[in-house]
Amino acid sequence: MRVLRGTHFRAASLIGTQERSATQCRAIVAVSSPRPTSTQSGSQRCFTTRRHDIGLVPRRYFSTSPRSNIHDYPDDQRKWDIVVENPDSRLRKAGFSRGGLELCIGGSRPAIKRNFLPGVWLRDNCRCTKCVNQDTRQRNFNTFEIPSEIKIEELREDPQGVQVQWSDGHVSTYPWSFLEFYQTSDKREPEDVKLVHFGAEAAENPPTISYKAVMRDDKAVGELTKKIKENGFVFITNTPFSNPTDTEKLLERIAFIRITHYGGFYDFTPDLAMADTAYTNLALPAHTDTTYFSDPAGLQAFHLLSHTGPSESSGSAEGGKSLLVDGFHAASILKREDPRAYEVLASVRLPWHASGNEGITISPDKRYPVLEVDEDNRELMRVRWNNDDRGVVPFGEEFTPLEWYDAARKWDEILRRKEVEVWIQLTPGSVLVFDNWRVLHGRSAFQGVRRICGGYINRDDFISRWRNTNFERNEILNRIIG
Repeated sequence: MRVLRGTHFRAASLIGTQERSATQCRAIVAVSSPRPTSTQSGSQRCFTTRRHDIGLVPRRYFSTSPRSNIHDYPDDQRKWDIVVENPDSRLRKAGFSRGGLELCIGGSRPAIKRNFLPGVWLRDNCRCTKCVNQDTRQRNFNTFEIPSEIKIEELREDPQGVQVQWSDGHVSTYPWSFLEFYQTSDKREPEDVKLVHFGAEAAENPPTISYKAVMRDDKAVGELTKKIKENGFVFITNTPFSNPTDTEKLLERIAFIRITHYGGFYDFTPDLAMADTAYTNLALPAHTDTTYFSDPAGLQAFHLLSHTGPSESSGSAEGGKSLLVDGFHAASILKREDPRAYEVLASVRLPWHASGNEGITISPDKRYPVLEVDEDNRELMRVRWNNDDRGVVPFGEEFTPLEWYDAARKWDEILRRKEVEVWIQLTPGSVLVFDNWRVLHGRSAFQGVRRICGGYINRDDFISRWRNTNFERNEILNRIIG
């Protein structure tokens, strides 16, 4: 055992034991020993693994219990270890097992979830230029041509990470940050964004940004998208309004304008050109748009270009205030006041539809609840609410239709509370953009003729623009690729 503790051995792993007794066992170990190599970037430690029969040794030198944090692997892939500490190295232990790599990285880190990383998983996640197209970030190989029993032949350590030579001849390099992350975490999580809930007080000081700033540089686009992500809406001030094209170009600074059965960028008056109550002068209660799409619009924008009397000789234009309600804030109130009602609206899946125009009947790929929660963390992720577009409340769900009506009645009551309603009069030059997955909108009835332009933007396109104007590229890629 003095050999195992010698400075020229890096680590040793117990392969098998024979002639066991209470105090001794005959041990066959795999020992990784360092040999210096030279590369263009400098010297490296290279570890070569050999099998050694070291005879009878005291059992206390070995941990003879399988590691609990690799209990998901078959018995023939478990291993027993002895660790030779090397305080001068970041890689405190590297063990080669039949199924992958077992390692212990020094330094202060959160609680370790695993020491074992499967070989096929590591090989599949090689990011070298041969394996990943560096322009598209897509794999260049067939994952399923990797042998399921692929083995590690050699290990090298350098300041950047760990280099592995595989039994198929390929060489992979894994950064310390990658290895450390998956020792302590199961998967990448979305960005931690602190949402700012709002109520009626938001009318006094709504989030704003100037048109010129947004059109000038991407830093302002980052500020714009950040305000939408955190606050749910933003006003873009001093926007030209003589020509709607300026508004269209403004929205395109965020992302592509989504084309629907209404068209793309819209510019309309209340003439019922499309069979939808939005094309009237009627009051509209708080609702979200495009509930009937599998993927509802992510952002929506309105720009009031003009509001005139019904005729040149008639009285002045009146009414038409815009209503905003923070659906996440309203849902938090519902959850606090009536947890069962919240559960009902998050559980009962409803049909939604758009059927007003000739030749068009749109419905989602499946039924969706009013409150959609994330499957992983159970946090609210989307509100889908337009009572006018709702179909028949179904039987056979976890809750009965009567339970749904009771819960929806409570929800509707909260949405109409004065303290959650934000009433703002739109004016030419001020473009309203809001998160349609979170913020409900409506309006009061009006007289006269209003000309409004705007459009929808896909959620994924918006989130991509928000990420790329608020975070470094490497941070984004690490988060979304893994």
